[in-house]
Amino acid sequence: MQHLADKVAVITGGNSGIGKATARLFAEEGAQVVITGRRQDIVDRAVGEIGHGALGLVGDVADPEHHQKLADVVKTRFGGLDIYVANAGVINLTASDTVTLEDYDRHFATNTRGVFLGVQAIAPLIRVGGNIIVTSSLAATKVLPNHIVYAGSKAAVAAFAKNWAIEFKPRKIRVNILSPGPVETAILGKLGVSEADRPAFEDYMASLIPAGRMGRPEEVARAALFLASAAGSFVNGVELHVDGGMTLA
Repeated sequence: MQHLADKVAVITGGNSGIGKATARLFAEEGAQVVITGRRQDIVDRAVGEIGHGALGLVGDVADPEHHQKLADVVKTRFGGLDIYVANAGVINLTASDTVTLEDYDRHFATNTRGVFLGVQAIAPLIRVGGNIIVTSSLAATKVLPNHIVYAGSKAAVAAFAKNWAIEFKPRKIRVNILSPGPVETAILGKLGVSEADRPAFEDYMASLIPAGRMGRPEEVARAALFLASAAGSFVNGVELHVDGGMTLA
């Protein structure tokens, strides 16, 4: 049985990492998937990998016009949607004394404003009984070195989600927070971790996680599927940590 048969799911940042793994799983479970990303070539490649008639839209979630364009596409093609996963994000690790204004603005424009504007634009199209998943981070609740701006940007969206869970009550739209811990994705390269240093970095991270290893995108995707499907029908306004127990370490 497909858990998302006949559902329409929109996943921002669905062109890579956790977003792509989630899009692929949702499509396999019967959903019509729409992904977004900033580069045409990467979006096109992801659409091909996801298959099942997935659609891709190029744009920057920090741009208000992108969200309206996305809403227009969804309304025209499908009339509405059932699942919205606000997943797109950026990260640059710096300590307080080295954070630049550009760093600060980039994090909050993408990770925070992008989530708010996305939900603001798409929520009117979410069908009664639908749901929203907001991707936050372990860093929003656990202090990690050099994560201060990233952590703040992700803590804000967790607060948004809890408010939306109450605000959208009349339409029975569930809103939940997915907070991954360290996951094996291409974003490691963006953190300055070279391929040569990656094994040592992963070993270090694994030493901090009770599970003894970093997570995989597919594991986070399965948690998203639980929240998006009937299996999570009585789960609303919660933060689900998918971190191998690192929250407790």
